[in-house]
Amino acid sequence: MRRGASQRAGSGAFLVLMLGFFVLGCDSLPGRPKESAEEAAQSMDFELLYATHCAGCHGADGNLGPALDLHDPVYLALVPPNRLRAVIEDGVPGTAMTAFAKERGGSLTEPQIEALVQGMLARWSDAQSLRGMALPPYAGPLGDPRRGAEVYATACGSCHGGEGRGGKKGHDIVDSSYLALVSDQALRSVVIAGRTDLGMPDWRGTRGSPLTSQQGSDVVAWLAAHRAPVVGRPIFEKPRG
Repeated sequence: MRRGASQRAGSGAFLVLMLGFFVLGCDSLPGRPKESAEEAAQSMDFELLYATHCAGCHGADGNLGPALDLHDPVYLALVPPNRLRAVIEDGVPGTAMTAFAKERGGSLTEPQIEALVQGMLARWSDAQSLRGMALPPYAGPLGDPRRGAEVYATACGSCHGGEGRGGKKGHDIVDSSYLALVSDQALRSVVIAGRTDLGMPDWRGTRGSPLTSQQGSDVVAWLAAHRAPVVGRPIFEKPRG
């Protein structure tokens, strides 16, 4: 009798548990996707979109990540909004920057991409800080690597070492792995906008002699000349990144 009573009690507890699931709703059943995940996929909230799709490479607050510093008024003044939008939509071929537009195989709608662009500009741009300054153009043809070596020695060598292999204040910028991950345009963007989050000054430098657009093109050509070919990867398209 005790065994039968125990079995009946166990069956009763199971029924109560199952009724509890139905009372709470199907959302509480194990394995069912939460509405919050579905909502996140449709979200227009900048912070959620950025944290989900961008922070892993560009840093939690737009800086201190392995990729370009987006929380930078110089970079946001440098890159045209339509180019910033195109990079998010299409990615940068041959680099780690993937396409995010749904029609390119990504996960973001056009309004979500626009929310990212406008959110960056609203939060991180600062036109007043650059008032009266002549910013070099975003894009430009590759220059002369021989002249670029001279520009590098004057403007960059004190931090990155005489041959670009790294110094006390800067990492190795002719490393084949690094150059395999960035486009020529990304190099130009860094030369102009710097990486102030990592202590690298922008095109104005620290010696009171800003780089010209041509000097930027020349030093990018010098850097690009160190890039080792990667089998099967397309030539970088310009201007991108």
